[in-house]
Amino acid sequence: QVQLVESGGGDAQPGGSLRLSCAASGYIFSINTWGWYRQAPGKQRELVARISDGGITNYSDSVKGRFTISRDNAKSAVYLQMSNLKFDDTAVYYCNRANVDGSWYDFGSWGQGTQVTVSS
Repeated sequence: QVQLVESGGGDAQPGGSLRLSCAASGYIFSINTWGWYRQAPGKQRELVARISDGGITNYSDSVKGRFTISRDNAKSAVYLQMSNLKFDDTAVYYCNRANVDGSWYDFGSWGQGTQVTVSS
């Protein structure tokens, strides 16, 4: 049974930082590309960062230079270090597998997500 558990969200001020964690189970973790997605109220879920099995990272333009994705295969975990947060980063953040090319695909089995709220 696959499971994804996200944590680390919370409230932050503009310019602040947060570190999200995702624990994955039931997957052959190391062979997959993993991504962080977010969904803001009234908007579609979007992929904002991904990391390949070889550690190659890619970011959406909206977070490039501010967010850093990393992975720990030994712990079956994915992380998202978020810095210089902006109001527009407010969303529920999810982790899941991702396509290597970043194209959208609903892999299902989503976790509960973790809420990030940026406010002053």
